[in-house]
Amino acid sequence: MREKIVAGNWKMNLSFSEAEELIEDLIEKLKKEAIENKTKIILCPSFVYLELATDFAQEGYFEVGGQNVSQYKGGAYTGEVSSDMLLSMRVSYCIVGHSERRKYNNETNKDILEKINQLLENSIKPIFCCGEELKDREEGNHFEVVKKQLEEGLFPLNESEIQNVVIAYEPVWAIGTGKTASVDEAQQMHSFIRERLKERYNEEIAQNISILYGGSCNKNNAKELFSCKDIDGGLIGGASLKAEDFFAIIKSF
Repeated sequence: MREKIVAGNWKMNLSFSEAEELIEDLIEKLKKEAIENKTKIILCPSFVYLELATDFAQEGYFEVGGQNVSQYKGGAYTGEVSSDMLLSMRVSYCIVGHSERRKYNNETNKDILEKINQLLENSIKPIFCCGEELKDREEGNHFEVVKKQLEEGLFPLNESEIQNVVIAYEPVWAIGTGKTASVDEAQQMHSFIRERLKERYNEEIAQNISILYGGSCNKNNAKELFSCKDIDGGLIGGASLKAEDFFAIIKSF
């Protein structure tokens, strides 16, 4: 049975006091509504707020993820953060391959695979992002783009390793733009990804890996998106910065 997951990617936002207030507000809402623990909630703040988040996470309402990790074990890599460091901060998930990292930091599928391997060595679950740009969608190449990302960045993993990965499909043209893939478009790609998992591994593995939708998922469209057969939750950007909006998305299952 695959997990239902709502993960909040805060990106480079919020001051320390704003981050603290957001977490406190979210926990208060979760307590008040007595949400059943059917949905896994993951908060992915900036590195500088990880300790703040993991301290609150001890209350048991959510888990904490990093937004990135180095592909290197350690050493003279100024500004980088290793998976060993994340582990020491009690981080249990980490986003890898986000389109913004691919675009602004020139991350390749090879880089992303190396990062995944570093995370898995420390039993930190990668949230592997994949998705096409607008030109790929318009030219009808969106399936080939995602297939290549999967084959080069994820499918070198063996059967045991792949079962510890969460996949997030994010159409790049919908991230932060207010545009959202239609429900049919989102479900179609999620189904495509699950079929590729089946081909590479087997039916059981394909059916047990959570695939999240990202790309302007919000409180107004989350319920319809999450009702799709192959969509198991969301990787939420802007809407995760407001406790009320993020909480509404959590309740959308």
